[in-house]
Amino acid sequence: MAGAGDPPEGTPEGAAGGGEDEYRSVVFDESFVRAARLQEYSARERMGDHARAVRTRHAWARLGGARQAVILALLIVVAFGTAIYMGIRHPYRPPEPMAAEPLRSTVVPLAPSGAVPGGKAADLFARSPAAQYRVGAAGVNLPAVGRTEHFSDGQVVSALSIVKDYLVRSSIDPATLTGGSVRPVGLLLKPSQLDQFDRSLAHPADDGRHAATGWLTRFDPDRVELADPNVRVSGTLSATEVSADALEVSADFTFAYAVRPVTAKGTAARQAPAASLFTVHRDLRFRIGRDDLNDHRLEVLQSSLQAGPMSCSAGAASELRPLLAGQRAADTGPEGTDPYARGRANTGLCGKLAAGAQPSPGPTGR
Repeated sequence: MAGAGDPPEGTPEGAAGGGEDEYRSVVFDESFVRAARLQEYSARERMGDHARAVRTRHAWARLGGARQAVILALLIVVAFGTAIYMGIRHPYRPPEPMAAEPLRSTVVPLAPSGAVPGGKAADLFARSPAAQYRVGAAGVNLPAVGRTEHFSDGQVVSALSIVKDYLVRSSIDPATLTGGSVRPVGLLLKPSQLDQFDRSLAHPADDGRHAATGWLTRFDPDRVELADPNVRVSGTLSATEVSADALEVSADFTFAYAVRPVTAKGTAARQAPAASLFTVHRDLRFRIGRDDLNDHRLEVLQSSLQAGPMSCSAGAASELRPLLAGQRAADTGPEGTDPYARGRANTGLCGKLAAGAQPSPGPTGR
């Protein structure tokens, strides 16, 4: 009986002894056959036209299913890791949005050289440089604009409209002027400026950063009220592109208010005290980013305010304190600044109100 390693018909004659060693080099085990690049076609496959005797077995097909799965998983991991790395290290990532700059503001009281003229509000307006000014929001006109390099004309108009809303809410709205809610003003500011805005209103300071009057116009409601709610307004707006993602808008406006001392509710108009005119000149600069156009918000970069008639020592960081009809300025300006003195310098500013800025002389009315 043939052994497990012998041919089926036994060992060939003449192959005794060294026969096994003679054919050992040409006997292929099963793993060698499976790994062969050439594989003979079956009889059915060879019956086809133009069939070759053998077919090539590709390297991928020779791999086992488990090995293929492992290699495929490694390829996915490598590709995923490469994508993450390129996302982090990509040199052309979009720029991060610019953080809002803090507002820089100056407030300059304008002191009159004599007594403040008084009379009926309508008469005072008619005899002043504000006689031809428009009333309220109608005085904030949008200029004719064109597109810029990166902004369409519609986007420029939207930026100007946001600034107009800010001017109306901060300098014309009677609630803002008389100590009412300032929330409508805050809603137009970028969130990154709200902390400075809230601090300026809660704790006003004449430090160039936290004057409430740098953000808006308001009077001391305990001593001043509007004699006429119709504010006279005139000024100009202009827009300039400062980057591919931002516009800068400048606003230069004058607001004329008719004010008088606070009167008791129910007081008849003929018994009310004489009114006087109070003029505020605001020169503001805003920045509006591309995203701000959709959010209807802006960033106030700079605010310069001149207001009179006021006393130079009245202080204007928290609210404006107009001199009323018949009153005179208590002083002509701050003390001189000594550059040799140590410590915090006296940086108060004050100007002289031009005589032509007051209503022309006329009969006093009530």
